[in-house]
Amino acid sequence: MKRTARAFWLGRPGEGEIRDVVLPDPADGDVVVRSLWSGVSRGTETLVFRGGVPDSQHASMRAPFQEGDFPAPVKYGYLNVGVVEEGPDELTGRTVFCLYPHQTRYVVPAAAVTPVPDSVPAGRAVLAGTVETAVNALWDAAPLVGDRIAVVGGGMVGCSVAALLARFPGVRVQLVDADPARATVAQALGVDFAAPDDALDGCDLVVHASATEQGLTRALELLTPEGTVLELSWYGDRRVSLPLGEAFHSRRLVIRSSQVGTVSPARRASRGYADRLALALDLLADPALDALITGECAFEELPEVMPRLAAGTIPALCHRVRYPDPA
Repeated sequence: MKRTARAFWLGRPGEGEIRDVVLPDPADGDVVVRSLWSGVSRGTETLVFRGGVPDSQHASMRAPFQEGDFPAPVKYGYLNVGVVEEGPDELTGRTVFCLYPHQTRYVVPAAAVTPVPDSVPAGRAVLAGTVETAVNALWDAAPLVGDRIAVVGGGMVGCSVAALLARFPGVRVQLVDADPARATVAQALGVDFAAPDDALDGCDLVVHASATEQGLTRALELLTPEGTVLELSWYGDRRVSLPLGEAFHSRRLVIRSSQVGTVSPARRASRGYADRLALALDLLADPALDALITGECAFEELPEVMPRLAAGTIPALCHRVRYPDPA
């Protein structure tokens, strides 16, 4: 009997649909996973939903188990938590994380799933991909004890970075966002909050994750001389204008990019992708990170919910998708 499932597809930019799919027969070394939860990454996934991936980035932006091509039709996503129904004995029955799109069941190689620690609830584990991005960013940034740090942009990635920075000894961490509602999230994560005009300057490091020209400009303004902006935002096909005249050169400021697609050079010799993801899952034992999950819907509601997420009318950080119990 063929295994079947239901999957969320972007039929064309701005319009999603749920399709019936037939699963391949699992080969030796494969696992069959039944989804429990998945997460919508507000930044990247809504950009994909709008059809904003530039032609030059179609190859580099492919998700590990993506089907179809940009701009559409495409099955895209990478935050999935499920339970292994079939596979090697050591994985059968385990809750696992996988970089898989929104789909009720799927078949992947066993090496593509990472067991979720017993200390991490399955519903929180959907944050693993975003916390992994934060881990890579901090490997790139290499903050020091006592640093003065701002995180500009209180979205899913920015809040994850702030949450990890809150654990560093002696640092001053401030989450900066134009939305005053982010103050509640900052408090839950254990960091200070400020509106852009009220942010503390003199920063040794500013992590920018607002994906706006105004946010990146403000990040540069907050730096101390010879300070660094670590740029985590991805702008898709948008151009960004910056004030690189004025005092940019005399203050010897640095703008450095960071991207999760490769392991940071600071750890590449000793850590691989699996190590980085396992670390992210271990860090999710902290219940404070539940503050990043601010919305939830049923899987069948995704075609109606995604346009609202893309338009910003649902004010979610991570929007969690709930899957039905097996029949």
